[in-house]
Amino acid sequence: MEKKLIIFTDIGDTIIDETTEVRKQQYGVVYSADCIPGAKETFLSLYQQGYRIVMVADGLEQSFRNTMKENGLDHVFSEWVISEQLGVEKPNALMFETAMGRMGLTDSDKKRVIMVGNNLKRDMVGANRFGIRSVHMAWSTHYPTVASTPEEEPTFCIHQPTELLPLVDRLEKQLEEKASV
Repeated sequence: MEKKLIIFTDIGDTIIDETTEVRKQQYGVVYSADCIPGAKETFLSLYQQGYRIVMVADGLEQSFRNTMKENGLDHVFSEWVISEQLGVEKPNALMFETAMGRMGLTDSDKKRVIMVGNNLKRDMVGANRFGIRSVHMAWSTHYPTVASTPEEEPTFCIHQPTELLPLVDRLEKQLEEKASV
C-alpha cells in the first residue's frame, strides 16, 4: 500500500559515507563509496513499506548512479533531482520545486513531505524556506550540527539512519489520522 508521507533525501553523509568516496580526480565523479551504517537497510525498508523516496542531491549525476547501483539502492528512488541537471544547488527552491513537480505534487501536498539531509545551510534551509519539514541527519562532523540561524533549525533531528524508521512511522500515522477525521 502506498504511503501518504513522501521522503526527499540528500545522499552524501545522509546515505553515503563521504569519507569512503573513491574518485580519480579531487572533485570528479565518485566511482565507489560505502553507505553509512544502517542507511542501506533503512532506505530498503522504507521502499519495501511503500514509501516514495526522491533523491534531492547536490553533485554529479554519474556519482549517484555509481554509488546507488553499487550499494543496491538505485531502484528505491521514484525520482532523481540532482543539482548538475538543474544548474543550481540547495537551498535553491528549484531543487524542491522540481522534486514536487516530478512527483505530481502541489503546494497542498507539502505537509506530506519531509527532507532528510546532513547540511543545515543547504538541506534544512532549503526545506524550511520551501515549506516542508526538515530532518537533520546529524551523523557526520563534516558540517555544523547546531543551527546558527532560525532558518537552519530542523523540524526533527536524528543521529543514525535507523532513527528515521520510527520517525517516518510516527509521521505517517499522524497523516493517516488527519485523513480519517
